[in-house]
Amino acid sequence: MSEIDAAHAAMWEERYAREGFAYGETANAFLRAQRERLKPGMRALVPGDGEGRNGVWLAEQGLVVDTLDLSARGVAKARRLAAARGVAVNAICADALAWRWPAAEYDLVALIYLHLVAAERKSLHAKVAAALKSGGLILLEAFRPEQLARQTAGARGGPHARELLYTLEDLGADFAGLEMIALEEADVDLAEGALHVGRGAIVRAIARRR
Repeated sequence: MSEIDAAHAAMWEERYAREGFAYGETANAFLRAQRERLKPGMRALVPGDGEGRNGVWLAEQGLVVDTLDLSARGVAKARRLAAARGVAVNAICADALAWRWPAAEYDLVALIYLHLVAAERKSLHAKVAAALKSGGLILLEAFRPEQLARQTAGARGGPHARELLYTLEDLGADFAGLEMIALEEADVDLAEGALHVGRGAIVRAIARRR
């Protein structure tokens, strides 16, 4: 692991070492809004799931869930949250970029606020697309560059570096080989724990592998 990667991992370990859940225990609103697309027994993957709020919610809907995060403390919290909710998740401590991705195995991959620089983003999104079964879905929500101005105005959430924020053009290019069901910008009022609060400038994508 490079010094940069080690520092990144240490930052997340520190964040998830605090009491409570950094982004709350409730699943992301966009993900919850896709409930009608979900069926019990579907296999789902949630890379960068932190303390597990999204993966645990998917398990509560009857999905078979792998949840993945770089932080050992985050993964431990995800396991505790699943146990408290009475569901099972396969919580894996791993760097999503270095993880050995399976091919054509998942019905759903949820990418919720997983921000990477351009080269890493493109690489990860290619792995995500290849991991989908035929007909499998990507559900993605992330911050777009306008979030920097929202942060200045007092909103909390999102990277503070422009190169880590996503545009419609980025996502359209990354998932060009998939059927794009939805690709949109939105402004939302965030209330996810202590760290996603206030008006958020986001981009969303729903894509299906043909």
